[in-house]
Amino acid sequence: MLLAKGTRRHRVIGYIWASLLGLVALSSFWIHDLRQIGPFSLIHLLSVYTLYNLVGGIRAAQRGKIDEHRSTMRQLFYVALIGAGAFTLLPGRDMHLVVFGQ
Repeated sequence: MLLAKGTRRHRVIGYIWASLLGLVALSSFWIHDLRQIGPFSLIHLLSVYTLYNLVGGIRAAQRGKIDEHRSTMRQLFYVALIGAGAFTLLPGRDMHLVVFGQ
């Protein structure tokens, strides 16, 4: 996030990041440990949000709407990465046990 924007390096790293984020969001639909709405949970709404905004952010950049692209990608970073990371640390989750013990 601190490197120069609009460069070839930025685009390559951006496509790698977007691809991996999209892959993780898609893969979440095969995780059904926490069932709240049929086979899904509220965290799957975060996956839908992520995929929708990922496509929107990439389209904004391709159309030259750089402010919209920047805003969308920052939101994805904070909501999808940091927000989802916080969900993994909730009591009862495996990562909570790994980080905090019993």
